[in-house]
Amino acid sequence: MVTELIAAPDDAGRRLDRILRKALPDMPLSGIHRLLRKGAVSVDGHPASGADRVKAGSVIAIPKISAGRGVPGVRRPPDSGSDAVAERILWESPDILVLNKPAGVAVHGYDSLDDLVQAYLSRKIPPSLSFKPGPLHRLDKPTSGIIVFSATLEGARYFSDALQKRRLKKKYLALVDGAVTASAVWGDPLFRDRTARKTFVAGQDRGQTAETLICPVMSAEGYSLIEAEIRTGRTHQIRAQAGFHGHPLAGDRKYGGSFQREGFLLHAYTLEFPENRPAGLPETLTAPLPDLFRRRIRELFGNEPIVSGIFG
Repeated sequence: MVTELIAAPDDAGRRLDRILRKALPDMPLSGIHRLLRKGAVSVDGHPASGADRVKAGSVIAIPKISAGRGVPGVRRPPDSGSDAVAERILWESPDILVLNKPAGVAVHGYDSLDDLVQAYLSRKIPPSLSFKPGPLHRLDKPTSGIIVFSATLEGARYFSDALQKRRLKKKYLALVDGAVTASAVWGDPLFRDRTARKTFVAGQDRGQTAETLICPVMSAEGYSLIEAEIRTGRTHQIRAQAGFHGHPLAGDRKYGGSFQREGFLLHAYTLEFPENRPAGLPETLTAPLPDLFRRRIRELFGNEPIVSGIFG
């Protein structure tokens, strides 16, 4: 008895041993190599070696996998969640999915946005043995706004390359304590304490440089609405720097913010792409503010700021 795996377009050109490592996550690497050495793995009916490159549509045959040996694409996620994703889409192509994430939903892990996206995409793209769609950057669970998911390997490579080369411009809106009256550039070395699950401004010899451009939008009643453009992507970057510079996010008790019943308000509202972007992708994507954020702004400032697109 054999188990047959079908190579998808995202598997094309990859080494067979690397595909099997992804397709058989519960099988030890030594076990995969043992099967290959014995000639027990075939591709399109011919014995194959680990270095062989696989084509899209190729049939990979291996000895019958016991229960528990996971194979991506065999188990389909539940139907629930597809509608929740569809109503949050800001832009979609065959390669990339951009959503307006609600606050309070985790991007990764159990019962996360990633689970919902997997369910949504599983009915639109063929399952790959070696590639799994997923989020391409981070947003904290309490943070709302733009989050980008890959649908294909090509999409993942494009976005990751643009992110690494700092060709993307990400801007946030945040409600902070105190009056912010002038623009500033916060440039600090940040250190992540994994035990405390908190980011600190550290000495130059310990931290990684973080740079955030701050612009005031409006101030009143001891609070300010600011725009924050992050030029690096450190964990809790805006939250840690805001606290260090004396304007913690209102409601962000972890970083010294005042008490707010609704917690802190931080929204990733625009994402700007470079000129060499995929066809059809706009130069700028904008995520409208959540209703809670909008109500709080009206309560504090009496009106909504003029920031294009966020109140759509």
